[in-house]
Amino acid sequence: MLYALIGEDAPDSLAKRLAVRPAHVARLQVLADQGRLVLAGPMPAIDSPDPGPAGFLGSLIVAEFPSQADAQAWMDADPYVTDGVFVRTSVRPFKRTLP
Repeated sequence: MLYALIGEDAPDSLAKRLAVRPAHVARLQVLADQGRLVLAGPMPAIDSPDPGPAGFLGSLIVAEFPSQADAQAWMDADPYVTDGVFVRTSVRPFKRTLP
């Protein structure tokens, strides 16, 4: 089943986000290589694809996992969680309708 994984950035976490981004992206690449990643990306803090020092509000990942517990475990082990980039996370079932 698909799950929406949402992380909300801690205040002033841009430097930390940039530092752990390679490890975060490497984990996403594993999901992509397995054909389980639908989409992933950050949510800019301002209306711009490159928010510069304004940074990001969080991230959204939609991916396939065997269960919500497995999706939550994946999220809990992500560097953005373990290194304190995300202050809050949620994992919810997601039903893809389009495309």
